[in-house]
Amino acid sequence: MLAVLDLAETGDDAFRAPSQWMPHGRVFGGQVLAQSVVAASRTVPPERAIHSAHGYFLRPGSLEPAIAFAVERIHDGRSFTTRRVQALQEGVPIFSMIASFQDDDPGLDHQAAMPEGLLDPDSLPTAEELLGHLPRTLTAFWTGSAFDIRYAGTPIWLDVEGERVAHQAVWMRARRRLPDDPMLQRAAFAYASDFTILESTLRRHGVPWATPGLKMASLDHAMWWHRPSRADEWWCYVQEAPNAIGGRGLSLGRIFSRDGVLIASVAQEGMIRVPSR
Repeated sequence: MLAVLDLAETGDDAFRAPSQWMPHGRVFGGQVLAQSVVAASRTVPPERAIHSAHGYFLRPGSLEPAIAFAVERIHDGRSFTTRRVQALQEGVPIFSMIASFQDDDPGLDHQAAMPEGLLDPDSLPTAEELLGHLPRTLTAFWTGSAFDIRYAGTPIWLDVEGERVAHQAVWMRARRRLPDDPMLQRAAFAYASDFTILESTLRRHGVPWATPGLKMASLDHAMWWHRPSRADEWWCYVQEAPNAIGGRGLSLGRIFSRDGVLIASVAQEGMIRVPSR
């Protein structure tokens, strides 16, 4: 992950970066989102941190060629900065994002509470333990990801167990220690926020990832960073799907630190096409 977040500067507010290998041959949405966060942040003073981003996935990205990032300086105010980022392959946009940055200002402070009774992540099985009996060609996306992902309940990779509910909680942390740079920590949270976010819709309808003919794609993604934290320490991604209609599912997520601090909030709508049963 760190390699693809190390963007090369190619001109004024222009950057380029490679893509990680993915078993399905397409760019992972969380990667291009995180890269866009880095590109925008590179044009903003470091003391002004990103607090929100709203992006649209326009086309599937290919693993080759490298992705070019063009940053437009929309606004530089006394407290806030706004940037627009276009991610392009061969001159064609695949992702577009607007992000806002803010100085560290005092103000009102409250947060939603973390759900109670969640199992401790160290007591939960890893993806490798759950999927190790299957060929790696089928499990590489989960077992080879940059994040250790552990479900507070049961995963829905092969089947959907238990009650058909439109919510779940997933523990995550980066598999390796990340740099202390707060900007990279925020980018890492953005990267991981695209994992599992649409699964609450699948869980509600009893549709596992292994369903033959299942087609899914992220359409848009919004994220708000509330408080600083580390993506390489355990954090809980609490997710729910309030609506699904027209081949689309809407998912909401809240990211909490292990001790219950609300780090970030996420919203995503995705295309979910389930073949007729």
